Amino acid sequence: MSEEAHDPTGLDLASEIARAAVESAAYGVVLPEPAPPKTPRRRQRPMEQQRSGAHPDDRDPQRVGDVLNTVIQARGWQRRISLSMVLRRWPELVGESNAQHSTPVNYADGVLIVDCDSTAWAAAMKYAASQIVARLNRALGEQTVLRVEFRGPRPPSWKKGLRSVQGRGPRDTYG
Repeated sequence: MSEEAHDPTGLDLASEIARAAVESAAYGVVLPEPAPPKTPRRRQRPMEQQRSGAHPDDRDPQRVGDVLNTVIQARGWQRRISLSMVLRRWPELVGESNAQHSTPVNYADGVLIVDCDSTAWAAAMKYAASQIVARLNRALGEQTVLRVEFRGPRPPSWKKGLRSVQGRGPRDTYG
């Protein structure tokens, strides 16, 4: 090993780094900032280890159905879920022929809104409204559905957009 091959002061390395920095600045290359020195992290005390006893507690494995029931009750979703189940069973509750001509569209504040194919079907369903409310309450729980509104077909709307204004109407569109 010769003394000439190794420079203990590191001047060659420093001059190469400086030359590379000047050349990269000339070409528009920006070198990244050196990372700040790492500060030693404080060791945190380990948390007390929790151990399960002989009796069941919340950390024991739970069944998925039990966990879902807990979430449903905590969030107050019982009525919504039971209502969606009833709406899925709509043909059973109102009969096949009535279900073919009516569709439940909304439920809010104890009022179920049902769209019918024609005004004749809406009128026929209105006569059976009390029986339908009784069947729905049997399936959902008492006082869930207070009233059912049956609507006939809606005329087309030309009102488009959030900020439309009331005008003179469609006039003679079909003439």
